[in-house]
Amino acid sequence: MSLELMLEKRCSNLRRLLDRRLSGEAMQWLTSGLQHNRSDFSLSTCAAMIAIAPRRVGRNPLVLSNAEVHEARAVRPGIDLSAWTTDQTARTLIVLDAAGHAPDRFQSLIDAVFRTGEIGEQVALLQALPLFPYPSDVLPHATEGIRSAVQPIFEAVAHRNPYPYETFNQQQCNQMVLKALFIGSRLAPIVGLDARANPDLARTLIDYAHERWAAHREVAFELWRCVGPFLRIADLEDIGRVLNSPEQKDCRAAALALTASSLPQAQTLLRTKPNIADAITAGRVAWDQLS
Repeated sequence: MSLELMLEKRCSNLRRLLDRRLSGEAMQWLTSGLQHNRSDFSLSTCAAMIAIAPRRVGRNPLVLSNAEVHEARAVRPGIDLSAWTTDQTARTLIVLDAAGHAPDRFQSLIDAVFRTGEIGEQVALLQALPLFPYPSDVLPHATEGIRSAVQPIFEAVAHRNPYPYETFNQQQCNQMVLKALFIGSRLAPIVGLDARANPDLARTLIDYAHERWAAHREVAFELWRCVGPFLRIADLEDIGRVLNSPEQKDCRAAALALTASSLPQAQTLLRTKPNIADAITAGRVAWDQLS
């Protein structure tokens, strides 16, 4: 499929979603603005349209039907629009349409929004990263997003977004997971979390857990999800501590981590909690259920 056709399909999908949800006046504003951008593209005019979109189309959740979920994923596999709002969808459509009709200005438009746009504009574009052409061109903005301590910006990249899974290298993925724990963000919504886990990340997370314990601070139970497949014998004392925690989620997280380990000693330790082990085998305890 050509780049032009791919962008048109993605734009058409977003237009249909908005057309079903916006008033006639709001849809007319959006359609007229897109037509103007195509005939006489101006970076400042397009950026201004992105800025005022919430006032013209609202901030209502999309609330997709099952058919719309399948339709969106047929256009872009792996996309998840479940947390999107009408203004975020409109902002994405404006940028995508510009990418199709003014491709030489696409990078300048993206850079301008990240340079001068408010948080809402940046969030909209970051969660739309998988829809944009030229994934490598927007990589600096994605990596800057996972360094942010502003949780909505960080989660726009990290949560329900296939872009990091498909584009980030191992170091960038590891940084994203550690930063999620550091700012109190969840790991479960990270796309491909289990597939991108690796021994280096496991070592880093165990060191992080030690730092938290030394400071008498809690360790998020989700941390052990990325540790389990890479447990070393030296780590069993740590995981045993979590397994015997009075907190049910910690105990179950440790058991799930032990289940993922290939160490015979890990399975021996797991058998000290037969009720939890049986619940895991029966499917009553799983990471998604804990999270």
